[in-house]
Amino acid sequence: MIKNKVLSGLIFLFLGFTVLELSSCTQDKGSKNASPEKYTCPMHPQIMNNGPGTCPICKMDLVPVNASGGKNELTLSDSQIQLANVRTIKISSSGFSTSKVLNGRLIVDEDRTEMISSLYSGRVDRLFIKETGRPVAKGQALFQIYSEQLQTLQQDYLLQLKQVAAFPSEKIYQSMRDAAKNKLRLFGYTEAQIKVLNQGSNLKPLLTVYSKSSGIVKELNITEGQYLSEGSPVMKLESLDQLWLEMDIYPSEISDIKIGTKIKFSLNGRSGDEQTAVVDFISPQMDPATQILKVRAPVRNSGDMQPGMQATVFLPQTEIASAVSLPLDAVVRDETGAHVWVKTGKNTFSPRMVRTGEEDSERVIILSGLENVQEAVVSGAYLLSSEFILKKGSDLMSGHDMSKM
Repeated sequence: MIKNKVLSGLIFLFLGFTVLELSSCTQDKGSKNASPEKYTCPMHPQIMNNGPGTCPICKMDLVPVNASGGKNELTLSDSQIQLANVRTIKISSSGFSTSKVLNGRLIVDEDRTEMISSLYSGRVDRLFIKETGRPVAKGQALFQIYSEQLQTLQQDYLLQLKQVAAFPSEKIYQSMRDAAKNKLRLFGYTEAQIKVLNQGSNLKPLLTVYSKSSGIVKELNITEGQYLSEGSPVMKLESLDQLWLEMDIYPSEISDIKIGTKIKFSLNGRSGDEQTAVVDFISPQMDPATQILKVRAPVRNSGDMQPGMQATVFLPQTEIASAVSLPLDAVVRDETGAHVWVKTGKNTFSPRMVRTGEEDSERVIILSGLENVQEAVVSGAYLLSSEFILKKGSDLMSGHDMSKM
């Protein structure tokens, strides 16, 4: 009986040691197979460490490699997001328009340019404007002239005045007086000058010529003491109150513009100063040397515009009432297509294959690929793509069905 108890105890001890030994071996084997957790730098993925620490390059805290999200996701820390300037916006539909960029320049409105010429022959006795570039106001004195022709007209008018005074009831003399007065007007006499002539009843040897419009003296063709013949050009005045915006149109763009087309433009070097104009002239023929068509639109001068200023013109092409659009930087393009990074959770992002449509200099329409998406990355998308490839070691679009886009 005692022998049986001793034998049973020995067997129990033997089995216990065997189980402990097997358990110990299993734990040792598991500990050998378990690899230590790897840590890497968010900005320098080539830095790898078996434990926490700091990056020797940028001194950032290392993060666990297995904290980078799922197979098609990327999870970043708050410091990574801030450093990479990752920003998102809510997806929504809004109006969208595209435009073509044209080269333009401001030129003088020739319809408002006036060439002053002499209405009679005579000698320039005094010149009040002696250089180009001077501003001239309407009614400002330009020059004084002595003319025998004007002397004759004055004598005729004064004679008619005397005849009317002598025979006030004779209508024929009144008609002759009015005819002589009209001749003076046609030769540049103002009402004030005729009134002075009426009061003085004396011949005025010199006549002062006044400007009938405002502008800048572009050309000056006379000097003091110079003799003028009837029709001789005196000076050229250019009005800058309104200018022409002249644009260059290529043959492929002719169908996009017509009389009445509204355009937007901004003067180079002036950011945020966008204005609107309406096309009112299209050249009937193309320049054979440059194959460029000239198009013009009048522009009201606010006071700080000068002829010769270069302008960037935006010719409207597409108007869409409602569309999903994103900034150009939000769309990453490569040989596989275009994709957008979307926010799928807190600090977690995933790439989505998209199909793009019309675009302008700032935004692009997203036709498909962002269905049921709340937020999209608009800044830092290229950094996310680089980080994804470095950490995952795979193509962004692996697993996406390109045929459905």
